[in-house]
Amino acid sequence: YKIPEMIKYRDEMTRKWELDMIVGQNEKALESKQTFPEKNATHLECCRKLKTKALKETLSGKAKRYRFNHEKDKYEAEENKEPFAGVIVGVRADEEGTRSKERYFSPRDKNNDWNIGEQPPEFWNQYKTDFAPGTHVRIHPILDWTELNIWEYIERENIPTVSLYYDQGDGKRYRSLGCQPCTFPIESTAKNPKEIIEELKSGKLSNIAERSGRAQDKEDGGGLEELRKEGYM
Repeated sequence: YKIPEMIKYRDEMTRKWELDMIVGQNEKALESKQTFPEKNATHLECCRKLKTKALKETLSGKAKRYRFNHEKDKYEAEENKEPFAGVIVGVRADEEGTRSKERYFSPRDKNNDWNIGEQPPEFWNQYKTDFAPGTHVRIHPILDWTELNIWEYIERENIPTVSLYYDQGDGKRYRSLGCQPCTFPIESTAKNPKEIIEELKSGKLSNIAERSGRAQDKEDGGGLEELRKEGYM
């Protein structure tokens, strides 16, 4: 359900940097088309199946995992079903209101559910890093970075990026990427990181939410928070 250019970029970087890439998906939901818009599922219902459930079951080992085999240049079923005790995630507090409630070290219960009220306090550079056995931890190293920080870092380090972030000649580009049926571009003529940095510094986008092109954010005022409580990134 991701935009094809995103999958192509992922696999190109996997090959180029020889990454140990593991992927998973909700195969049952995809096969039976329990998705938006085929079965009239809402955006949030589709997200719940294709993102939240797929992620949780991939992390827990309940669902099939596929690992990229560099020698054969293809994905193969992964035999290891051990659950992941934690994952490093690139969410940022200023992306969206729910993520502003996050911590650098964010514990989840055995079901990967997120209890906002039980988040540990983090003062200055004091973090809780010890958790009880069975706790799943999401680690957010760039939680306090801004959108501008991200693009300045990309430009400085010359990091390869997917072409969708740039205007391809029609005066539009994607600012935030998600599933193809629910992600829409913004009006922008920025064609490279330098021009995006200039655009952000100009204030042109200051009154436009970074995730304004993400349909699930608009469906329900508290919908994304509910998804995140259930395990969504």
